[in-house]
Amino acid sequence: MIEIVRIPEERKPVLIGKDGRVKQWIEKGTGASIEVSDAVEISGDDPLGVLKAKEIVTAIGRGFSPKTCRRLLDEGCELRVISLEGETEKKRRRLFGRVIGRAGRSREKIESDTGTRICVFGKTLSLIGKPEETGPAEDAVEELLAGKKHSWAYRKMRMKKSGELEKAIAK
Repeated sequence: MIEIVRIPEERKPVLIGKDGRVKQWIEKGTGASIEVSDAVEISGDDPLGVLKAKEIVTAIGRGFSPKTCRRLLDEGCELRVISLEGETEKKRRRLFGRVIGRAGRSREKIESDTGTRICVFGKTLSLIGKPEETGPAEDAVEELLAGKKHSWAYRKMRMKKSGELEKAIAK
């Protein structure tokens, strides 16, 4: 199986790492082979390993540090990417600013309350975590991107994480 991933040029040195160490741990952890040129070619006999390597390469390309990406090797961890491709640069900065918050406090609150990691890079906002973590975090991010108040986004996030939201909807 072969997968091709395109990542920004400035992220390729991060993918390779000093003396090729990052690339080596991805290959060792997934059983896939990685070739970096204009695009990143990931190949291997194990389709799950190739897909996991693709997810890690994509996460590094979306701005995450290799240390944070190691979490993707854990059972059930996933990468979610929210794109603001169609928005103007000014609107994108404003929306990302709402998610990050003053001095990074909003991002820190979402990360600490859910256990996810959030990264803003280029025209995307990405999350890494287990589905039960990324679901509430993604909902909070979507609420903030839609212009809702931070207090509402945090309350909805806590309700979804605890299961209260589903109970309230079921009534």
